[in-house]
This record gives sequence, C-alpha cells and structure tokens, in this order.
Amino acid sequence: MLPSHVFSANPLSLSLPDSAFESWLRDEGYLEILDERTTARASIPTSSTATSSPSNPHSHTRRSPALVLGRIFSSLVSVLSTFVSLVTISPFAKLTADDFAGVTPSWTVGFVGYPNSYSWPSDPSQARMRVHENVKRYARCYSLLALVFFACSLYQIPLALFGVISSLALWEGFRFCCDRWGLESHAIVRQILLRLIQFATAIILFSCNLQVALFWAVSISYIVMILHASLRKLTPKQPDQLRNVSSCMPWYLPAIPTINAIGQRPTNMKLLLRKNMQFGSVELNLWLRAYL
Repeated sequence: MLPSHVFSANPLSLSLPDSAFESWLRDEGYLEILDERTTARASIPTSSTATSSPSNPHSHTRRSPALVLGRIFSSLVSVLSTFVSLVTISPFAKLTADDFAGVTPSWTVGFVGYPNSYSWPSDPSQARMRVHENVKRYARCYSLLALVFFACSLYQIPLALFGVISSLALWEGFRFCCDRWGLESHAIVRQILLRLIQFATAIILFSCNLQVALFWAVSISYIVMILHASLRKLTPKQPDQLRNVSSCMPWYLPAIPTINAIGQRPTNMKLLLRKNMQFGSVELNLWLRAYL
C-alpha cells in the first residue's frame, strides 16, 4: 500500500488532509477503515527502512547497532504507552442499554474470528477506539462470559456456592410465607421480616466468602474483555453483505461516475473505501467528492 504523502498536492487534485479524512471516517462510523489506515500507517516506516539499501554498506554495518537499539527503544515506548492506555481506559464510556438489546454476534466468526483478526494496536488512540467499539459490539458476549466465569468461580469455591443456594432458598421461603399468610395486608410485619431477611442474607453471603468468588470472576472477565477488545481488529458488522456487494460493485474509479450519473448510491461505502485505499489519497478523495 502506498503512503498518502507520496502524492503531491496540486490544484487539479481534490485532496483532503489525512486528519480531516480520518475525522470524517470517525464521525460517519467507518471505524473499520480507520483501524486499517492506522495499522498500515504504522507499518510504513518499518517496511521502507527494511527495503532500502544504503549506498555505503560499510557505514550501514557501523550504524546498524544504533539503528537496532533505536528501533527497539521506540517499540518499547510504544508498547508501554499503549499498555498504560489500556490500564487507564474506561471501556464502558460509550456503552448504552441498546447494545444489550441486539442480537448476540456469532461466537466463531464474529467474536473469535480468524488468526489474522488480531494485532497489537499501533498507538493508544487506536487501542481506545478498538476497545470502545468492540465493547459495544460484543457486549452480550462479554456478559455471557462473565456469567460463565462466575459459575466457574462458584464451582472452585463450594462454600460460596452453598451461600448462594442458601440465600435463594431463604428468599423463596419469604415469598412463600407472604403468599401463605397474606402479609401483603400487614405492611409493618412484612417490612420487619424483609429487613431480617436482608440482614440474614448479607451474613450468609459474607460468611461463605462469596465476595472472593465475585472478585475473581469480575477480575478475569475484565482482563479478558480488555485483551480481546484491544487486540481484535474492527471488522465489518455484516461480512455476508460485503461479499455480496463485492461481486457486483466496480473496483476501480472510472466506473463510479457512471453509477453516480444514474443517481444510485453504493449499498456499502465501506467496501469501496477499503478497495480504493490502495490507489492513494488522490483517487480516494476524488471518489469522496464525486459520491458524497
């Protein structure tokens, strides 16, 4: 992929700055393409340095240890800054109640994905973007995983499991007594019994070390969520639709004015953006000006 800065600006090229284009991608919700651009931009210096051959091989031999140390130091700084951002990030900042009301994504293709669906984020901003978006997309999956981890922790601590079962039995007995004796009409007696049941439940759960099982379940769930959300690349939400569109949509820019003249709009702009990124910023911005 060619970097965007190799194309020189001229009056005939309707080019946009990279910052403005990335801001547009973020505002319009094309985070998958923004994630790909960030990863590709981070890999450009390494590839260009590796493929370039110096004019003096002896000087390259003398400078190679310093270059290697510089690359290692910069890589360590980048990894540490990204790790610090993952530790201090708030993954639930953009999470809403509507994210739990949707359909659960596929566990194989959607949640787990393929081996090439994971990569270390190149900078803290990409890590934050991935975490916020993946937490919104896979909120139901993370919730189910948290329940599984909590059940496993209860299995590892039988005393905590006994406390949970005892508390449920206590509340079920309270509901049975209210229905049997008609305590709904005796508000004072019902309130007294309710407070006693609450106090007894707190004592049982605390004595059975339920807080330990809950702590381990929450900790493991949070670590798994942060690691998965930060390493999982942003992929299209409907891959089947992308495959269908790719079979009928043109892949090169000269065909776009014909479609635009008819007055049709692409059914999936993410596919066209991703396919035309390889031609550089000039062609991509020409497509944006002609189509949007």
